[in-house]
Amino acid sequence: MATLPLGLACVAAATRAAGHETLLLDLLTEESPIDRITQTITAFQPEVIGISVRNIDDQQSAEPRFLLEPIKEIINVCKSLTPVPVVLGGAGYSIFPVRVLQYLGADFGVHGEGEYVFPALLDKLRNNEKVSTIPGLVILGKPSFIPLTEKPDMDSFPLPDSNLWLPPFLHEEERWMPVQTRRGCPMQCSYCSTSSIEGRITRKRSIAMVMKWLAHWQAAGFRNFFFVDNTFNLPLQYAKDLCRQILTELQEPLSWRCIIYPKVVDEELADLMAKSGCKQVALGFESGSNTILKSMGKGFSTADVRRVASILGEKGIARLGFLLLGGPGETKHTALESMQFADSLELEAMKITIGIRIYPKTKLAEMAWEHGIIGAEEDLLVPRFYLVPDLAEWLQETVQEWMASRPHWMK
Repeated sequence: MATLPLGLACVAAATRAAGHETLLLDLLTEESPIDRITQTITAFQPEVIGISVRNIDDQQSAEPRFLLEPIKEIINVCKSLTPVPVVLGGAGYSIFPVRVLQYLGADFGVHGEGEYVFPALLDKLRNNEKVSTIPGLVILGKPSFIPLTEKPDMDSFPLPDSNLWLPPFLHEEERWMPVQTRRGCPMQCSYCSTSSIEGRITRKRSIAMVMKWLAHWQAAGFRNFFFVDNTFNLPLQYAKDLCRQILTELQEPLSWRCIIYPKVVDEELADLMAKSGCKQVALGFESGSNTILKSMGKGFSTADVRRVASILGEKGIARLGFLLLGGPGETKHTALESMQFADSLELEAMKITIGIRIYPKTKLAEMAWEHGIIGAEEDLLVPRFYLVPDLAEWLQETVQEWMASRPHWMK
């Protein structure tokens, strides 16, 4: 699935709404990003440059790709062309706000809600005012910053229009328009970085605003939508109400996919999802062993996963499952148990990941230090993985063997 820069576009829309002229470059669509940057800076003469850092690495334990070096090159090019401040933001950046700013050498960083912090920074810079008082703003050379504790109403943030961010070739092949209805996740999975990015409190857009977004893109000719919320079915009633509105308000049927927390799903929600156009769900159950699920801090059991997978399958919704193998407490027995469980669900597709990326300020990081996987001094910016040493080779070989007879399984 092609990645569209929804987060970057939302920040640009909020910046424009605050009275600033904006220009957005999606470098993923550029054959020669450096040339494009050079041409744009020369022509546009920006007063501030913002760069969204979506990922730190590719999360592959065998041969991980560290993704910050190309961004460092981009920053160096920007600084060679203009003395204006360079500001970092994005999901990947927010996991390591101080360290990434130091590593890349930008001037400022935005931790959290870019729609709120970035325009506030621009206003301060324009008025020659002190910027260190802005919550969520990280300043190069300072080891700490004021956390952004205020969580603005999501409806107060404007959504981007098509002129701001869509690549010209978007209609040339099947594309899935991203939709974010919620931010924050109350779950406490041991390895997850979402709370560092969005917080633990779930905040919702009004369903009316979500419907306006869907209707806008439907009128523009789009039919495929991807709800990128971490847990589409939480809260349950919100999900049901949204599906009902899609059914009753939109002129044409949609085709959509989402991410499901594999517990809080009932027959009514599954039926509403299917009738409103849901074609595929991602089921991140991560393990088929109740022992490992408990170690991961999951709030569900294998019985919950089986029930949810069955309900969705009966409604004709395709299911993509995920396994994370090799984490704390994993043994050959629990790994085989997980693969046998995943096989028994008869899902349409399975994604297998060996080794779990360790992020700072997570329970997994604590466990990795206690178990001697990482040192106390490691900042974890360069990717480190929790993978039980004695299982590494065996897992690689065993997963390959299982995949050989299961073409719908992938790594």
